[in-house]
Amino acid sequence: MKNHSPRIFLHIISLIPATWLFWQMWLWYNFFPHDLTANPIEFITDFTGNWTIRFLLLTLCISPLAKLTKWRLIKYRRALGLYAFSYGLFHFLNYTVLDYFFDWMLILEDIFKRPAITFGMLAFLLLIPLAITSFKYFIKKMAANWKSLHRIIYIITISAITHNYMMVKADILIPVIHAMILSCLLALRIYFILDKKRMFKKK
Repeated sequence: MKNHSPRIFLHIISLIPATWLFWQMWLWYNFFPHDLTANPIEFITDFTGNWTIRFLLLTLCISPLAKLTKWRLIKYRRALGLYAFSYGLFHFLNYTVLDYFFDWMLILEDIFKRPAITFGMLAFLLLIPLAITSFKYFIKKMAANWKSLHRIIYIITISAITHNYMMVKADILIPVIHAMILSCLLALRIYFILDKKRMFKKK
């Protein structure tokens, strides 16, 4: 029998931030005391944006961790990637609905005038094809092209962190930490690629 406990645990942990946020939003909407600060819309934007980046980084952690530990972690990567998209979608909806009330002219103007928004929108738009093609049907159908497409997760994460860094007004600690983690993951990826080439040459 398959042990589904790790997968269930992963889903529970991944849903905790969203559950907490929805609860706080319900309190705010019904005029009860809440923890969304004096500017709830800004807080929701920051919260969902940061969790999008965290799930992107966790998704990128899976492959090197699997190689270093020999654990079977790859099967959890898709779920983490889909959670990254889900939090990113919530972030996007907060921006378009609560912040701009579906005023697409203002939104487009914002995208083209503010580089921070440009990077954020780029990250979200690139996430969409990854989410759509993350299911088994597309993995089989696309074959080798699937891996090539999903490598853009690095571009997405770089764009998301750049967006985050440019958006913060004072405290840059969180985006800097995110950037440092991504740098380590990129260094590990380069190391594994070079190591694979060395092994191939020896053969």
